[in-house]
Formats: sequence, structure tokens, C-alpha cells
Amino acid sequence: MASLGVGIVGLPNVGKSTLFNAITRAGALAANYPFATIDKNVGVVAVPDERLQALQKIFTRGERTPPIVPTHVEFVDIAGLVKGAHKGEGLGNQFLAHIREVAAIAHVVRCFEDPQVVHVAGRVDPLADLETIHTELALADLETLERRLEKLRKSAKASKEDRALLEVLEPLLDHLSQNQPARTYSAAEPELLARAAREMGLLTYKPVIYVCNVAESDLPDGARNPHVARVRAAAEREGAPVVVVSAQIEAELAELDEEEAEAYRRSLGLAESGLSRLVRVAYRTLGLLTFFTAGEKEVRAWTIRRGTRAPEAAGEIHTDLERGFIRAEVIEWHRLVEAGGWAQGKERGWVRTEGKEYVVQDGDVLHILFSV
Repeated sequence: MASLGVGIVGLPNVGKSTLFNAITRAGALAANYPFATIDKNVGVVAVPDERLQALQKIFTRGERTPPIVPTHVEFVDIAGLVKGAHKGEGLGNQFLAHIREVAAIAHVVRCFEDPQVVHVAGRVDPLADLETIHTELALADLETLERRLEKLRKSAKASKEDRALLEVLEPLLDHLSQNQPARTYSAAEPELLARAAREMGLLTYKPVIYVCNVAESDLPDGARNPHVARVRAAAEREGAPVVVVSAQIEAELAELDEEEAEAYRRSLGLAESGLSRLVRVAYRTLGLLTFFTAGEKEVRAWTIRRGTRAPEAAGEIHTDLERGFIRAEVIEWHRLVEAGGWAQGKERGWVRTEGKEYVVQDGDVLHILFSV
């Protein structure tokens, strides 16, 4: 499927690269000065999913355990942005180009005090940081939209389609001019808006996750951190999710083996790592869901967009399966686990036969019947 990367953005020295390193263990350069990340770094991280282990267990035969293949999310560490980026200040042009390439934004804000880590503005103020980046993205969108409207106003005289688009986009210009992101604009024709926003590459239309980078003492949820409270209030106004992490702690956890990391998490009172939460939230924010294929040879998770029909889902496994799709045998993962296998699931009447119009649901286990 098309690239569905999540761009990690923020001002310099808020912990973006430290977080990225922890997510991917890719060793991207992290340093205490602006623009430590010059080129974008891309890493792929598995989506934590306990359903895979549950499915694996029922297909284990003696010492023969089927391998697990999880699905994944792509994270992109993007160079730190400064005021004036839309005019090319700092690494602005590169920053904006990289954001256009991702499907969603993980906006890291600094919510910890540490005189040893230089803040580009000389103070810790996450709302001001959010505003700086939001303003730069909005100004870039305004320039893009004004260029598009200039052409539309001419072509709309002779085109019914362009007139309809003009009626959607002109109010959007007012919305952006009031420093409101395009994703909070309610259009009369939402599908038309969505298509136009994607075609123009509007940056503020992309879904956003706010990532509060806190000190160890503020784990697990930053409930007593006033900076986090302010970010949560701002995020709530636009319906955006907030994830609280300590990038430094996550980086330390990433260096440990699984058993040591689990013990360290317990000592910090963490049921799971902040990164696991971030990956899952990113997956949902991208509008993705997981279906499975499972048997004695392999238990695998597959990624599709919500609303995908069975033939297209089959195509994620192999193009031949989509081309020759006949039907799909479908069972919910928990019913397959409860039954103990495909044969037992069929005996209980839990395996359904679905055709080409079936919309795959999160947690479905599929067996594709095809002919080519």
C-alpha cells in the first residue's frame, strides 16, 4: 500500500531524535544543538499486538511454533523547525517538503525543565512551541491555497466542477487566515475538501498527535505536570490525541533486552512503554486497521485502511489473490482463539463466507479462496 509515514516534528531540542532513536533503534544523530537532524531519518517499528501471540499459541504443534510477523508503522524524524520556515528560514523548505510526504504528524513538545538542555527560545513554553509550528504550517498552506484560488476563480466561469470547488475553498481561506488548521474546517462537501486538501498537500489538514516529552518524575501520564495539562486542553479543542512519554527513559529502555526492560518499566510503575502507546495511537490516527492470516506455517498481521473491501485486503497478501478473488472465509480473532483452530471454528458456525463487497473489520482472520 502507499507510504503511510508519521512525521516526528517540533522545535529544535525538544527530544525528537531521542524519541526517534528509541522507536526504531536506528541510531539517528541526536545532539544538544539545533539542526542535529539535517536529513530526514526514516525508521519502521512493529505495532505491538497481543492478538498475534494468542493466535500463535493455537497453531503451535509440539515444538513447532509458527513465526509471528507483525504489521508496522513508518516514522520519519524531520529536521527541527524555526520561525520563518515558510519563507525558507533555517531548514524550512526541507522541513515543509518532508511534512508533505507523510500522512500524519507527531508533534513533540517539551514539557520538562532542564538547564543543561538548551531550548531554542530560551524558555519552556509548550503552547508557544505549538503556536510557532502551527503558524508556519498555516502560512505555508495560505500561500498554497491562494495560488490555487487564483486559478480557480478564472476556471470556475466555465467549469461547474471548479465552481463547486471554489465554494468549498474560499471559506477555507478565511478559516486559515484566523490561524485555524484546515483539519478543523467543516465543509459542506467534506469529500471534495479532503480530495482538494490532499492534492494541494495542505499541511494543516494532516491529522496530528501531540507528544508531551516529560521528565521521569512525571511518568506515567504527566497528571501533575502543568505543561501537559495545557497541551491536553489545546488538543481537546481540535479533538487530537495526546501521548505522554519520557524520550530519555524510552531511549534507555530501548538499550535493554526484553526481560531487563520489563523490570525497569515495573520499577517506574509503567504497565507498558510510552512508545507502545504512541505506535498504537499513530496507527489509529492514520485510519488503519489490522487483519490476520493464521495457520501452522505463519501468523501474520496485515495493514489496510478502514473501509477496505475483501478483494483489496487480499491484494495486500498477494496481487494474485485480489485478481482471482472468489470469496473469503472470515472469523473474528477471539472466536478463532476460543475455538482452538479453523476446523473447530467451522464446527461452531463461527467461520463466515464473505464476498467481494465485504468490508474487512479490525481483528478479522481471513482465508482467501481464489482462482487465477
